[in-house]
Amino acid sequence: MASPSALPRAGEGGRPRRRPRSAVQRGLRMLPVVPSIVLLLLFLLAPVLWSFYASFTDASLSGRGARDPQWTGLDNYARMLGDSSFPLSAWLTLVFVVASAILGQNLLGLVIALLMTRARGPVSSVVGIAVVASWVLPEIVAAFAAYAWFSKDGTLNQLLAPVGAGGTNWLYSFPLMAIVLANIWRGTAFSMLVYRAALAEVPQDISEAALVDGARGWQRLLFVTVPLIRSSIATNLMLITLQTLAVFTLIWVMTAGGPANASTTLPVLAYQEAFKFGDIGYGTAIASVLILIGVVFGAAYVWLLREKRP
Repeated sequence: MASPSALPRAGEGGRPRRRPRSAVQRGLRMLPVVPSIVLLLLFLLAPVLWSFYASFTDASLSGRGARDPQWTGLDNYARMLGDSSFPLSAWLTLVFVVASAILGQNLLGLVIALLMTRARGPVSSVVGIAVVASWVLPEIVAAFAAYAWFSKDGTLNQLLAPVGAGGTNWLYSFPLMAIVLANIWRGTAFSMLVYRAALAEVPQDISEAALVDGARGWQRLLFVTVPLIRSSIATNLMLITLQTLAVFTLIWVMTAGGPANASTTLPVLAYQEAFKFGDIGYGTAIASVLILIGVVFGAAYVWLLREKRP
């Protein structure tokens, strides 16, 4: 018979206490994620750090700046403040993100998810396939499809021609509206899928109790459903905002930032300065500001994700 000292000591409730894990054991538990951490550091953090460094230099694609970049301090950022293109691009980026992601994709995705939860099986499947089809397309293919829709001789004008309204060059007259609508079409499926999963986890008895208490449909949505899926809303907003901040291919294919910089968002401006005009230092300075804007949005959404405690 084992001696009392050899038996595991009981903690609260009569359960045996767990021995604290050693540093080696904790290290072994982290071992499976080490390759992922190394890849993130190599392919994500390293380019970001290089971008910040290059923004303080006169690096360029040709000439002395390509051979031997020199440290210039805050010259690129001072130039940015005096560049009339930068505040316009920053404003267009904000409008593009708010209109196409925060309002467009987020709200439309929620509405479609709500309708699909109430639709019959075949209808829900058809709608889901139609919405997801645009999302699974490669970005370059979706961009050319959007261009073909909004161009002067495109599908939209062909449909409007019978009523005498088919002669508008949408990409020239309304470039920002065109790229906003194209990005909503392209990305709404992601929000719809997030909200479909979130709504499936909402307890039906809570909604039924609110219905018994006399709550109308919009009241149940605002005061019952939305609070229960608050974390999903914040997560979705964070992801689609960061994705939309980085949208480049869609805009470049549809308008190339024109006409007269009317659709030049910060990613497009950074690309033009770095690769069209060859000023890598100034282009990476604009990209660094874009990264900081993403960090601000991300921090705000992380704050929203915090659980409310009494």
